Amino acid sequence: MAFGRLERTRGDAPMSDINMTPLIDVMLVLVVIFLITAPLLASAIRLNLPRSDAAGASDAAASVLVVVNQAGQVFLDDKPVTDAELATRLTARASQDPDTEVQLRADAAVRYGRVVEVIGMAQKAGLARIGFVADNRPARP
Repeated sequence: MAFGRLERTRGDAPMSDINMTPLIDVMLVLVVIFLITAPLLASAIRLNLPRSDAAGASDAAASVLVVVNQAGQVFLDDKPVTDAELATRLTARASQDPDTEVQLRADAAVRYGRVVEVIGMAQKAGLARIGFVADNRPARP
């Protein structure tokens, strides 16, 4: 019985390069998802703003956004606050910069008295510049 040499064939050499195609595909999908969802996260408070043909909101150097929804609840920079918290935070903003503009967005169904209360809180805090934000898009037919 003769035994010959058993030859082993060498397999493919290990790959030392990283395949970038799957990584690029995943990153592009994440970018697309971010581009689609980013505008939706801008303001989560649903309002029915009054319509106006006037120019849009001004881009003041220092501004604070106050929103009053249909139920009369107040939001400061998209976070719900009580009236006492609103007064405290507006006073703190006024002490930092008295020229801060209050941009007031109020739903069209909010009673006028509630809007006046919010304006009064801003004025008592020392913020005299108040801008009313309206929807300047044309009405849908």
